[in-house]
Amino acid sequence: MLKIQEIRELIKLIDKSSINEFKYENDGSKIVLKKDSGSVVSYGAEEVVSQPVVTQAPPVKEQAPAAETVKENTEVKQETKNADDDANLHKVVSPMVGTFYAASSPDVDAFVKPGDKVSKDSIVCIIEAMKLFNEIESEVNGEIVKVLVENGQLVEYGQPLFLVKAE
Repeated sequence: MLKIQEIRELIKLIDKSSINEFKYENDGSKIVLKKDSGSVVSYGAEEVVSQPVVTQAPPVKEQAPAAETVKENTEVKQETKNADDDANLHKVVSPMVGTFYAASSPDVDAFVKPGDKVSKDSIVCIIEAMKLFNEIESEVNGEIVKVLVENGQLVEYGQPLFLVKAE
């Protein structure tokens, strides 16, 4: 059975993430958290309905100047090229929702940085979830090409954390 403080922390983590629904079952207890869709939050047999979030979009520009269009096309080409480059690299992804930490404490160097060689099963970061610190390991031998998240950033399940050029 989860304690109230643990449930509050779950709500905060989910609120900060882009997750829209979270389900947890343990020993006959069930927690379902939903957001941004006329959210229903239920715990056991009780339900609490929250109001949907309404946002107003800014007015759309009628026509973009030609210079902006050329700039946007160039950016799209660069993103496509980067996506092609990324396709050849192995992605180390987050196995859970939590907070990403590049080092074991604030006063030490990061586990890895771009250019570092890693071997299979070497620790690349820590993800903290509900006061538990989970060491994340590389799945391949290779070289860290890019760190995709910031230290202290909330990460989601399956979110890419590192790009590794596999050997």
